[in-house]
Amino acid sequence: MTTTTAVEPITKTLAVPGATLTYDIRPSESTNEPPLVLIGSPAGAGGFPSLASHFPDRTIVTYDPRNNGEGRSTADDPSVPITAEVQAEDVHAVIEAIGGGPVDMFASSGGAVVSLALVAKYPNDIRTLVAHEPPFASLVPDREQALAANKAIYDAYMAGGSGAGMGKFMQIVMHGGEFTPEVVSAPGFDPAMFGMPAGADDGVRTDLMLAHNVRYLTTYEPDFDALKRAPTRIVLAVGEESNGNLAQRGGEAAAERLGTEAVKFPGDHGGFMGGEYGQPPGKPAEFAARLREVLAG
Repeated sequence: MTTTTAVEPITKTLAVPGATLTYDIRPSESTNEPPLVLIGSPAGAGGFPSLASHFPDRTIVTYDPRNNGEGRSTADDPSVPITAEVQAEDVHAVIEAIGGGPVDMFASSGGAVVSLALVAKYPNDIRTLVAHEPPFASLVPDREQALAANKAIYDAYMAGGSGAGMGKFMQIVMHGGEFTPEVVSAPGFDPAMFGMPAGADDGVRTDLMLAHNVRYLTTYEPDFDALKRAPTRIVLAVGEESNGNLAQRGGEAAAERLGTEAVKFPGDHGGFMGGEYGQPPGKPAEFAARLREVLAG
């Protein structure tokens, strides 16, 4: 197991069409390997310090997606759709800003969806991509109900605000197995279960996850022909402790479409995290060791 080293990040900003992005570089002077870029969506750089600390021998790059709620990357108009393609252009701009590809990339959740859009359009940006648990409602066998489930999250958010939206989100993402009409129509969880007051509503309806990602990332359909033509080595990954939730099943479905099998990683959807965002710690040391193995081929 590698030692961990907390490298102080160098923070930079980048103007792109419709947004200003903030990204961080943790440089390593002892490597001949390309940068390792870590992305999520809606999670930003704040989700990756634990994982990054296990790669002191790599230059690590993280960024905050536009309008992800952490205040560092802003959208000029957050009501404009923030699609997989828009977010892929943002990641491409960051890669160009650090010197261009190819880089290695670990992308999780919505970031995994974005990474596949990136490879399809910019196949020379990434050498090896590990796409971890992309929540592809568009690809699973129960596609119709999975898409309806994500629409139900959006509808709950638009009708009742962040508390109602998060309650429905948690009810949907914690569900294991295929969706049924009964699951889709069931009430969302009580927001108090995850620290939000009942009826929480700030009047805003532009949240990256609840207004954009559940509409545009879960419904995104990758260009698998383009992905197969790309020189990028693409590895779909899923959590060995995931419960058959949409993100796990989406990763398995994407792997199948690529003619591969999803690789199991320690932990569940947040297995790489060490308590970031106040979440229960995953298994970042074990996860990093597995990631290192997979990146090495």
